[in-house]
Amino acid sequence: MDVAILGCGHIGLELGRQLTERGHDVVGVRRSDDGISQIDAAGFDAVQADVTDAAQLEAVADVDAIVFAASSGGRGAEAARDVYVNGLETAIETFGEREHSPERLVYTSSTGVHGDHDGEWVGSETPIDPTTEKTEVLAAAERIALEHPPEYGFEGTVARFAGLYGPGRYRLERYLEGPVTEGYLNMVHRDDAAGAVRFLLEEDRARGEVVQVVDDEPAHKWEFADWLAEQCGLEHPPKQTKAERLEESDISAAGERRILTSKRCSNEKLRELGYEFAYPTYREGYRDAIDAYREERD
Repeated sequence: MDVAILGCGHIGLELGRQLTERGHDVVGVRRSDDGISQIDAAGFDAVQADVTDAAQLEAVADVDAIVFAASSGGRGAEAARDVYVNGLETAIETFGEREHSPERLVYTSSTGVHGDHDGEWVGSETPIDPTTEKTEVLAAAERIALEHPPEYGFEGTVARFAGLYGPGRYRLERYLEGPVTEGYLNMVHRDDAAGAVRFLLEEDRARGEVVQVVDDEPAHKWEFADWLAEQCGLEHPPKQTKAERLEESDISAAGERRILTSKRCSNEKLRELGYEFAYPTYREGYRDAIDAYREERD
């Protein structure tokens, strides 16, 4: 299988490694020199192009599948719209109008499109309720991925990621030092985020569908922080309720929404499709970070 990973960053690099190890031909697409160097170091082909520029995307050869995993770099809603909506539309049109168009498209989204569910469970089929400008952009991109013109001849899949963690993104100090605000963490290790997309491509699953990519166990932040402290040989960190956090003066409107948003994300559909997690919960996924922390302290 020939795969193009558009926006080949944190997840794309791992996905490319996994696919290459299994004998697939992969090309990663990034717009920066540094991004191209990272792809080269990961051991697969690279093309320097901006996903919003059709002319630059023409440099990417015909492939069987495209994975749109671009990031807006944490910038605002307009930057997100340019990448997730305009970039995705450009990619679909560029590849779809070719004589040999792809058979699959996977768009990587976020469980943030669900909004607040007061701590209740949400799954792949739960109606979404984006509550911020950025999550509205993500929801619009999901529709584009699933409903793009059928004459292009390939089907879309939305892989909706929970909070990503893993090498370089463990954020231990945040939970070890506190204060930790109450609420749920929905997480997935980087290797499983990439592994789930690889699985959907290799096993040809979930065409035209949304699949939520999250591990087995949403974690209450207080319980997670206490467990992490115990594993690191530290005292439990200070805690605070949402009300106590909201009384502080340094919170933006977006930050307030994040604090008030609560849900537990289910991976039932991904499990039913047959994916086996490398890191089923944070207990397995944080082990390397904990061992490294303890070794550094010793």
